[in-house]
Amino acid sequence: MQRRRISLPLNPLRSFAIASRHKTFTAAAKELGVSQVAISRQISILEDYLDVSLFERGVRSAKLTDVGRAFGLEIAGLFDDLERATQRMISRETEGTVNLRVHPTVAHHWLMPKLMDFTRQHPDIRVRFDTRVEPLDFRGTHLDVALQLGSGDWRDARSRTLWEEEVDVVCSQAYLNSIGAIDAPDDVKKGELLHSRYRRRAWEFWARAVDVDLDFNSGTDFETSLLSFSAAQQGFGLAVGQLGLLDDLIETGELVRPLNMRIPTGAAFHVIWPTTVSVSVKTKRFIDWLLDQVGQPREFFTTESVDRP
Repeated sequence: MQRRRISLPLNPLRSFAIASRHKTFTAAAKELGVSQVAISRQISILEDYLDVSLFERGVRSAKLTDVGRAFGLEIAGLFDDLERATQRMISRETEGTVNLRVHPTVAHHWLMPKLMDFTRQHPDIRVRFDTRVEPLDFRGTHLDVALQLGSGDWRDARSRTLWEEEVDVVCSQAYLNSIGAIDAPDDVKKGELLHSRYRRRAWEFWARAVDVDLDFNSGTDFETSLLSFSAAQQGFGLAVGQLGLLDDLIETGELVRPLNMRIPTGAAFHVIWPTTVSVSVKTKRFIDWLLDQVGQPREFFTTESVDRP
């Protein structure tokens, strides 16, 4: 008959293991970054689960019971082994991996078509994408590097500009044929405006830059720029396209620029890395590769030394 597994209270066990090692709730609370009350509560849960007293609690102190001392000696080493095994697993998993924060639109339109070149040059390095759309902060994350749009003022980080952001009206040729020529900015009023949630003011910026009275709140909304650019490509309307990201689609004719007006936004795409930790060789190679893609001087390795460790 198969033995029934016990559902172990792991948090209370860990709290007790640390408290038994230090022999005080105060030191255990400091190590775990919680309050003494929280440690006491966790140990009470464990005592109820085991139906034994592990600590004798006084007015201002707590003392291990004989049972608690013996149990603490048995389990303290188990948690040390578990932490070491977990750390080894994390180290093996990340040893050859660059953890990159990049927005989905940038990853899809700009990075992915180029990434096979990096893989060919560095077959031992993998790039793992983190595509969360949130403010960049390297603290408390496993991120090695980021490719982001901004003004270059990220906290505890260094950055290099990849290219300045410029925008223009884009659509499919079929859609342009259906609404007629767009020869001047005012002609945009004939079309359906496509919006992205994360760039909701793109049409407002464009209208003010070209001095056109446009109802920039009208049109169709999409969750991301990736979807709004795809909608433009499939003939749903007009989008404010980010040049640089969409160059391949424009070159192949899948998107057209009827006005052919490059408008700088004042922002730029940057490669960013943290200054609070040392930069690994794998991350340095990836940063230099990104700079190579846009014809910028390398940050870490010269052309002659790129293959050296």
